[in-house]
Amino acid sequence: MSHVKDLTQLDPAALRTLATAVRLGTFEAAARELHVTPSAVSQRVKALETRVGRVLVHRVKPLEATAAGQVLVRLAAQQELLEREAVAELREDEEAGEDAPYAVVPLAVNSDALHTWFVDALVAVQADHRVTFELVREDQTRTAERLRRGDVMAAVTSDPRPVPGCRVVRLGRMRYVAVATPRWAAAHLADGPPSVTLARAPMLAFDRSDTLQHDFLRRVTRRRLTPPVTYIPSVQQFDAAVRRGMGWGMLLERQSAADLARGRLVEVAPGRHVDVPLFWQHWRLESPVITDLTAAMTAAAGSWLD
Repeated sequence: MSHVKDLTQLDPAALRTLATAVRLGTFEAAARELHVTPSAVSQRVKALETRVGRVLVHRVKPLEATAAGQVLVRLAAQQELLEREAVAELREDEEAGEDAPYAVVPLAVNSDALHTWFVDALVAVQADHRVTFELVREDQTRTAERLRRGDVMAAVTSDPRPVPGCRVVRLGRMRYVAVATPRWAAAHLADGPPSVTLARAPMLAFDRSDTLQHDFLRRVTRRRLTPPVTYIPSVQQFDAAVRRGMGWGMLLERQSAADLARGRLVEVAPGRHVDVPLFWQHWRLESPVITDLTAAMTAAAGSWLD
């Protein structure tokens, strides 16, 4: 397909079909949700591709949007949100607010923010809007990619570079310290320099996309070490595993300060820490929900972040 054609008056049904197919991964799944045949889904997507003059999806399983497809997936979600907000406003004017539809806002967030302050912002927004949220948990280094692909409307991310079509608001920073129990430290860190002891000392990580501990090791030892790692993809259980002596790990300073002061935890590298800056990126959309969500995120993060 060649040059981009006139993109005015794109078929809203075709846009919604494209977004549904990409979200669910197959034309068949999209057909079930939209109550049409898989052939109809394929024809709508093909017609949209012809209209814009670009391939919009890679026909693999699961379906993958091309760069052009990602743009239209975002457009479909934006249109749906604005339509739902307009309908809700009209029905409130008619004093039939209880029947107004809920807008669905997908968001990407890292685990520590989700476990601490993030939900406070969602609660604040739901007090004023008929909205539900679909949360996608990703490491803060990867949430911006979810925005870029059109999977979500906004994200907490460590990347300050704006995704095309998005605004960026700085939230603050989360400070982490490397800690372990005194017994664990006596058993694993007493004999030799950090570059030697930390190379063989058991370490904890959230999952394989969590590079926080490895980054800390490189910063402290200036070497790329490969210690034995246990992966625990739960904030609460990760914290518990550190405190039960399974290994060392990076915990939020605010959540470990009291136990460090009491001697229940010790620092693996005294005086060293890692600051992770966090940003709120959201689509450039004149939407009351997005505007209020941004204000709520900034307020909620301000109570936790420096």
